Amino acid sequence: MSSTEYTKVYFGNFILVTRVKNELERIGIIPIIKDEGESQRLAGYASMNQGFQEVFVHNDELDKAVSIVEQVKAEMEAQ
Repeated sequence: MSSTEYTKVYFGNFILVTRVKNELERIGIIPIIKDEGESQRLAGYASMNQGFQEVFVHNDELDKAVSIVEQVKAEMEAQ
C-alpha cells in the first residue's frame, strides 16, 4: 500500500473500526483495515497495539470518508 494513494482516516478498537467501516461501505467506499497487532501476533512477536486497527481510504474518496468518520465519532460521543 503506497502512502501516496491511501490516507489513514481512523484508528481505534475493533468495535469502533467496524462501525466506521460499515458506514463507509454503506456509501460505496471500500476501506482498507490494517491490524498491526494481529500481524505481529501471527508472526510470533508481542504487540502493544493488540486490538487496535487503522482505517485507510483511497485519496480519491478522502473528503467523503473524513465526513463520515466525523459523523460517526460525533454519534459515539453523544451516546
